[in-house]
Amino acid sequence: MSSSDMKVITVIGSGLIGRSWAMVFASGGYSVKIYDNQPGQAAKAITEIRKQLEELEEAHMLRGELSATRQLALLSSYDDLAQALEGAFFVQECVFEQLEVKQSVFQDIECVVGKDVILSSSTSCLVPSNVFSKVQNRSRCLVSHPVNPPYYVKLVELVPHPETAAHVMDTTHAVMTKVGQAPVRLKREIDGFALNRVQAAIIAESWRLVQDGVISVKDIDLVMSEGLGMRYAFIGPMETMHLNAPEGLEDYMKRYGVGITRVLTSFGPVPDFFGEGAKSIVNEMDELIPSEQQHLSARRERRDQLLMGLAKLKKDH
Repeated sequence: MSSSDMKVITVIGSGLIGRSWAMVFASGGYSVKIYDNQPGQAAKAITEIRKQLEELEEAHMLRGELSATRQLALLSSYDDLAQALEGAFFVQECVFEQLEVKQSVFQDIECVVGKDVILSSSTSCLVPSNVFSKVQNRSRCLVSHPVNPPYYVKLVELVPHPETAAHVMDTTHAVMTKVGQAPVRLKREIDGFALNRVQAAIIAESWRLVQDGVISVKDIDLVMSEGLGMRYAFIGPMETMHLNAPEGLEDYMKRYGVGITRVLTSFGPVPDFFGEGAKSIVNEMDELIPSEQQHLSARRERRDQLLMGLAKLKKDH
């Protein structure tokens, strides 16, 4: 496929993730066709995107080289699947996180597109071999899992199906890089991919420490936001270790490996996230930030504003 053929991307589903992907792809200069099977929904999504792009432009946080008007001109909406897929070289699916729904969507897509079109799923918790089990030609299928909200958090996990062709991974990596995301490749599929596995380990130990009465909900969050998170915003755990010993990673393990092993073996079993003990943690969180929508919405907005600022800071360094 020549680069002149690689101009159109179809986004399937116009919810939060679908809209975010559409904005990210348009920021990189791609024509984006948004499809939703609910009549009028895709058109509504473009109205919502227009508002967001204008706000981003005003805040000098618009991604890419093109103005908001030019990015908006790259978007089109469809209620008809075949029309939405016409001319696309890449399809990003963003429908409900239900296996049967995703499987049937990809079956429908495969009936319409040519054999070279890349089929990519945004799933966060379903492995590619399940998502694509009903697709005939699985060599062009992969998961491209974004992190919410993708416009400010650039990581994308590229997870291959056991049959995914190398050039499909390469092309997707190049597309994601071109639009300003930060793609990482998993060498094989695994439950939870990489991000959610690491996150689960952090959640488990944080929960255990609160449940065992070692620390409060508020303070365990500060351990991350004012401690680990400060350096992890720019470097990862491997580089952190490498830089934290005079002679690098091997030296770090000589100095601290026994201690780390001792701490790891002291970890308790997987915590109970549902029982009586869990209720007191939920209550403690609710006291800090009540679960009513207005409180949660305000904190989400704050989160996105702070992520926007951090994204800008990272871009400038």
